[in-house]
Amino acid sequence: MSLEAIKYTRGELRILDQLKLPHESIYVDIKTSKDGYYAILNMVVRGAPAIAIVAALSLATELETLRGKLSEYTARGIQDYIEKALDYLNTSRPTAVNLSGAVTKLKAAVAKEAAREGSTAQSVVDVYQGGAEDMLDADVADNRNIGNFGAEWLLKTIAGKEKISVLTHCNTGSLATAGYGTALGIIRSLWSSRSLVHAFCTETRPYNQGSRLTAYELVHEGIPATLITDSMAAAIMQMKKVDAVVVGADRVVANGDTANKVGTYQLAILAKYHGIKFVVAAPTTSIDMKTAHGKDIHIEQRAWHEVVKISGPRVDEIVGDRLALDLKHIHTVNTAAPGIGVFNPSFDVTPAELIDAIVTEKGVGLKDAEGKFHLDALTTILN
Repeated sequence: MSLEAIKYTRGELRILDQLKLPHESIYVDIKTSKDGYYAILNMVVRGAPAIAIVAALSLATELETLRGKLSEYTARGIQDYIEKALDYLNTSRPTAVNLSGAVTKLKAAVAKEAAREGSTAQSVVDVYQGGAEDMLDADVADNRNIGNFGAEWLLKTIAGKEKISVLTHCNTGSLATAGYGTALGIIRSLWSSRSLVHAFCTETRPYNQGSRLTAYELVHEGIPATLITDSMAAAIMQMKKVDAVVVGADRVVANGDTANKVGTYQLAILAKYHGIKFVVAAPTTSIDMKTAHGKDIHIEQRAWHEVVKISGPRVDEIVGDRLALDLKHIHTVNTAAPGIGVFNPSFDVTPAELIDAIVTEKGVGLKDAEGKFHLDALTTILN
């Protein structure tokens, strides 16, 4: 059974605190757009699809608490309230295009309703909440399609193998989406069809989304998997332990250049050298047709101290292949020489020429004879 990172009913939003994983499973109440903003900013929730959904639903939850006061607003007045809150949420993390796309879509729906003759503050709120809730429902179905399309393409493309082993980076599963996942969804689909030999996941420094989150999901579902440090990827490729690399995306621009968790670019270079398929898995909401090239993507810079510290429970003893942990006490320790300079971009950009396929819920995007992607055929985003 897949993990449920987002729990929502109208008027109540709870999200799994990913900063506590894998040692504690604690849900946090999100009651306002401000709560949503800080949950995203502080990476209590992360993953481009999940960020957009939590942002949208945080405001939907806030609006539910306003229902008793909606008589104080006109349709235009509540439209202004919603738009200001969406603009605020949109500043929480700038690289993921899903968030800005959701904001644009919800603003358009609200503006259309507010301009309708006979509209009220109540009807505008209804339209907003319905739109936000539709995003939640659609994401799970889209992710299953991504998983199935990606698994089918890999099995068809990798000659001579009925079962394959896959390497993934960061976390792209149920914890990064509304459910099932994108790149991890492909791994899930391979496993469910008995076509997966083994999954490898990178540690994904400095936030350790691979060791904390992806490993947690793989263990939870009983998928055979091995954790490696980020610097081990070339070694396992050289040893022919990997048939494909599958990653997610925070933003795919018009030519196919892809922004994803820092470290993705080096995996693409390694895959190209070793003749291994490199696949990006993302919903069409992650495709930004307004941006032509990856050089134009704004890359978020994170705080320096994230690189030089790590948190976790104390290890009391090593017992065979298990650690005896003191889960009652979580400690943060320094891991670097005091005074060293730190560079901490959250993402890097992988050039389209290093990508073999871009898998969306609508199908698999491949290059033409000239080596160019045509992503406009896969997206319904209005540009």
